[in-house]
This record gives sequence, structure tokens and C-alpha cells, in this order.
Amino acid sequence: MSCLVIGFIRNFRKARIYSLTRQYTGGPIQDDVSKIRNIGISAHIDSGKTTLTERILFYTGRIEQMHEVKGKDNVGATMDFMDLERQRGITIQSAATYTSWNDTNINIIDTPGHVDFTIEVERSLRVLDGAVLVLCCVGGVQSQTLTVNRQMKRYSVPCIAFINKLDRLGANPDRVLSQIRSKLHHNAAALHIPIGLQSEHKGVIDVLQNKAIYFEGEFGTDVTEGEVPDEFKVLAETKRKELIETVANVDEKLGELFLEDKQPTTEELMAAIRRATINRRFTPVLMGSALKNKGVQPLLDAVVSYLPNPSEVSNYALDTDKEEERVLLSPSRDGSHPFLGLAFKLEAGRYGQLTYMRIYQGLIRRGDTMVNTRTKKKIRLSRLVRMHSNKMEEISEARAGDICSMFGIECNSGDSFSHSKTSSLTMESMHVPDPVISLSIRPESSNDIEKFSKGINRFQREDPTFKVHYEEESKETIISGMGELHLEIYAERMRAEYNCPCITGKPKVAFRETIQQPVKFNYVHKKQTGGAGQYGKIEGEFIPLDAEQYTKVEFVDQTIGMNIPKNYMPAIDKGLHDACERGLLTGHRMSGFKMVLLDGQHHAVDSSEMAFRLASIGAVKQAFPTGAPCLLEPVMAVEVNVPDEFQGVILAGLNRRRAVITNTDALEGYFTIYAEVPLNDMFGYATELRSNTQGKGEFTMEYLKYQKALPKLENELVEKYKEALLKKKSK
Repeated sequence: MSCLVIGFIRNFRKARIYSLTRQYTGGPIQDDVSKIRNIGISAHIDSGKTTLTERILFYTGRIEQMHEVKGKDNVGATMDFMDLERQRGITIQSAATYTSWNDTNINIIDTPGHVDFTIEVERSLRVLDGAVLVLCCVGGVQSQTLTVNRQMKRYSVPCIAFINKLDRLGANPDRVLSQIRSKLHHNAAALHIPIGLQSEHKGVIDVLQNKAIYFEGEFGTDVTEGEVPDEFKVLAETKRKELIETVANVDEKLGELFLEDKQPTTEELMAAIRRATINRRFTPVLMGSALKNKGVQPLLDAVVSYLPNPSEVSNYALDTDKEEERVLLSPSRDGSHPFLGLAFKLEAGRYGQLTYMRIYQGLIRRGDTMVNTRTKKKIRLSRLVRMHSNKMEEISEARAGDICSMFGIECNSGDSFSHSKTSSLTMESMHVPDPVISLSIRPESSNDIEKFSKGINRFQREDPTFKVHYEEESKETIISGMGELHLEIYAERMRAEYNCPCITGKPKVAFRETIQQPVKFNYVHKKQTGGAGQYGKIEGEFIPLDAEQYTKVEFVDQTIGMNIPKNYMPAIDKGLHDACERGLLTGHRMSGFKMVLLDGQHHAVDSSEMAFRLASIGAVKQAFPTGAPCLLEPVMAVEVNVPDEFQGVILAGLNRRRAVITNTDALEGYFTIYAEVPLNDMFGYATELRSNTQGKGEFTMEYLKYQKALPKLENELVEKYKEALLKKKSK
């Protein structure tokens, strides 16, 4: 008996009980910038982001009870506070919260995983300093993982990876780590080795500290550390050597020790991992199972140890007085530098519009006045709060590095705010993808027009990818977005939040028109009336752009001399873009070409900006038909995951939809198909996939590119457009 006791003590001589420290100590604003982390939780849909965030809040003492996604217990996860999110079991809006771990304040934004809500990820990563990339141990790197990775790269956001769901059937962390290296091109190495997989998963081995970590108790709050089990000792040593070599390849200090055959200490290795991670040269990979309450506490330790604080990230503003020259901002929290902040998200709260803001420089206090750099309007700050999901905590001030919220601020998503009207600094805007699908929408009852208008206007302010316009010809309101689900959610929110049931029409695809060959133009706009007339002559060439630039319209001024004064160039450019709003073939927008202006002529009295704008419009209408015009259609990158037995029927279905299969992947009973499919052929695919796979199949798609449409489709749309024009004329 005594031997068993001695063995137990030897194995667990370093026991730590996290449950004793599960008391939230966030409270006041943190003065020390090194004790702040701004992180996002991002991943492919259904990888366990919201479940992981729920565990983080529980273990840090922010919430007293854990609840599951889909609201199975009639409560639902803390961060999924919308009724629609709890009904569907998906995250629709990004949600912010804050907590504390090891005396470090952590601001967290939980983001959606569905491609239709990619703007939520985009604007969150724009204002964050670091991220946790969550990957499913079975699914691995999936389509939205690639999208999130591109977004992180766009904003230079360092990340740590967390391989989740080690308890699932078919879990294979080695395969996922290999995909992180091959598909995401990350220089990555594992900091953890799982102790058992699937139903045998018990804990993880910390390669860095060379110890085993077990998560015990009803909710995994009792974290015990012990020696590495004998069967894992060789593997742990191998993984540690691999970790040192991987980091040494990108960190100069560790590289010197490696070349001298010196074994780094744990502190030296951790410091090297931190430097390499912050410089985006290395990605630490941790493992666990959020649902089974394993691996979350070490992940929190890694967030504090390896992700940057606001002072370790270089943030830049644009100086509008110096041709948008980039200016490095100060992360100092003492208020010695002028205030500058970015409104990255809007939301309709109980007390009016709620504006989420990241403070990049200086500080702002309740009662202060700030200026919207776009509108130059002064705004007095009456309320300042910190958000915990949909709950608020009043604060008196926010400093550089903080994420806060405020009420009563009239602005758009992406607006910058400064301390005075004289400030020429503004923040760089975020990337907003173009909508790919459109629907007609109208309220069921004509009595709900006011509610409908109010809801539509609010949704447009909140979501830059949600576009609305009124179609004069069809007398319809057209909404555009990132996918069928995106628009379906807004129609549902109109009913739930505004008591305004809506009827939606057939989805409309955002086709484009372009030219296939260069065409010269020589156009004179001349109109004589009483007094000063209108005169503007322009000469040049329309040149097609490469396929990668099919969505762009460019204007290039190559005139020499003053035949056309330079102050008329913006009017010509505006006329070009106005003309492109409605194509001549099918009425869809024109793009994929550039206008090169070579010469022209003006009149001292009759020329004006209006005249040259109309000349530009006339030149497009005159030259476009002779440039071999054609129709472009959006193509989606589609990923379909189905059980093996349905492989044949799914491939046949995709071929009927004009899919180009780019790759396939098979893994333990499941088959994944990667394809490029025209969006026009993807409508109704969700229903077809469910019926063909007994509800077991799933797919994701995102915009990839534009390509030339088939002649048959082009002819159909041209004929429909001609018929619509004839009907309009006959009325």
C-alpha cells in the first residue's frame, strides 16, 4: 500500500488546483500595457469556438456556470446571445467580452465560422493584436480556416493554434499539424502531445515543461501535473527536439544556441517562442477538447505567454495632410498623445446605437468631446461601457489598447475618431468583400413599410457587406450579401426584431459585363442652349484587364499638356463609374477594363465638370458595343464533405452544376470534394445535399473569381433584358 502511495506522490508531486483561483479579478482598467491581451477566437464553422470561449470564461471566473451551444438547457452559450444563434446553433454576430488570467486582462472577441458572416471576422481581426486559430481534430484545415488565415495575414495578426475535439471519433492531431504546415504554410510545431485520443483522451503532455497535465473534477477545474508516462517519454523528447529546431530556424538567439549544441533552458525556449510568434514566424500548436473540459487552462497560459500586448504591435494611422503617409501610433496609456480610435462594429442596443471602438492612441473619458474624421462632426461622449456578451459595465475612461463601447454615436462601421477637427490622422480602413448574391424583398403587409425601412437602414449601418438598392425597372427593393444564409438571417431578423414578416424573391446573381478586346474612343459632348452651353471632348482607349482584375474599373490619365485641365479628371473618372453601373448587354454592372485618356479638348466658357462627366458616359456607351462585350459570372470555391457511400451521387450532382473538381481527399469514412462552381448553378444545393446524403453531408462555399459565362446563359439574359426594355417602353 505504501508503494502505491509513494508512486502516486511521485507522479503528481507538482499538483496545481486551478479551481482555487476561479474567482474573477478583472474589475478596473489595467494601467500596465504588458498585462493586456486583445485576442479573437476564429475558425471554420463547427470547430468549437463558442464552446472554447465558454470554457475560458468559466475557468477565469467570469461566469459561474457553463452552458452549451444550441441552448439545449434553454440557456445557451454566453456569447451566442441572439435567439437565432441559439435556435440554429451557429454564431451569427461577433461578440466581445473581457476577463482576467494570471493578473492579465484579456479582451476576447468570439467570431462566426460561416463564410456568409465573414465580415464579422474581418472587422474583428482588424482591431485585434492576436488570435487563437481553432481547428477540429477530425476536419483539420477546412475552407473557412483558409479564409481566416488569409484575413490574419492581411492584418499581420499573430496566432496560436488550438487543435480541438481530441475526444471525437477519428481524431488525428498529427494530420492536422501536417495540414497547418502544408495548407496554411505556417512554421508550426506542437507544444502538446495528447494522452489518449477519442474516448481514451485523458490529458496532454507539455513538451516545453516535460510534464503530463490532467484535467479532473466534474468540470475539469482540478488541473494536476505529473511526470510524463513511460510510454510517452521517447515521443516527448523527440517532439521537444523538433520544437527547438523549428523555432531555432526563425529566431536568431535560439539559433545561436542550437548551432553551439547548447540545450536551451525552458525560459530561453519560451522567450524564443514568444518572439517568433509575435513576428508571425512561428505558430505554437496546443491541443485539447473544450467540450470535455480539457486543455483550456494551458491555452490561457499560452495566450498570456506568447501573444503580444498592444505595445508590441505596430499600429499605423494615415496622415491626410501628407498624401496619406503612414504614421506610427504610440501605445502609451498615460494620455500623453492625442486620442485616436476606430469604430469597428455597430449594433442596435436597448439604449440606441451601440458602437464598438478600439482605442489606438491616447485616452478618452466619459464626458469628453471627440470628432468623426469622416464627417468632421463633434460628438460628446455621454456613456462609456465594457461589453460582456450583451451585458454592460460602465467605465469612466478607456486608454490605448482597450476595446470599449459607447452609446449615442452617429457613425458608420469603419469610421475613425480623433481629439479635434484639426487632426489630420485617420485609421486605415478594413477590407470589405463584394456581395455575391441578391434577393428581392418586401414586407408582407403594406402597413409595415415604416418598420421595414427602419430595419433595412439599421442592418446596412451594422454590416458593410449587406447592400440595399431600389430597382427602378422592376420596382423592387433588392438586398445583396455574401450568401443565401446571410440574406435569410436578415429576413428572419426583420420578423423577429421588428415584427415585420417579409417575402423574398428568387436569388439574383451579381453578373458583370466586360469587353474582350481594346477599343478606341473619340467622343464629343456638345449641347448649346441659351447662355453658356456644354462642351467636352475626350479621346483614348478602353483596355481589358486580366482575369484576376475582372471586378475592377480603372481610370488612367495619360494626357500631355492642358487640352483637358487636370481639374476635370475627377469628373471624367466619375462619369466612367456612373456609366458602368448599368451595362448595355444585360443591365448588370460593367467592370474588368480600364479607360486610358490620351487627349481631348475643352472650351473656355462651355466646358464644365458636368460636360466632361457626360462625355465620359457617352464614350462608354459609344465604344462598349465594339469591344466584343461578354458576360462574366461569379464562381465559388466549394468544399463538400460526405460519407464515402454517397461519393458517386454527389460527384454526379456537382457535374450537373458545371463544377470543376480541383481536388479530393478521403479520410476514415468521409470524402471531401474541392470544386469551383458558378454561383448561378449553386442555388438549392443545400436541400439537394441533405436529401442525397440522409442529412449527413455538409458544404461551404465562398467567392473565388469571375469568369466568362457560357454563350447559352449570356443569350438567355440578353433576351430577358431586351424583353424588359420593350415592356418598359410600351407602358
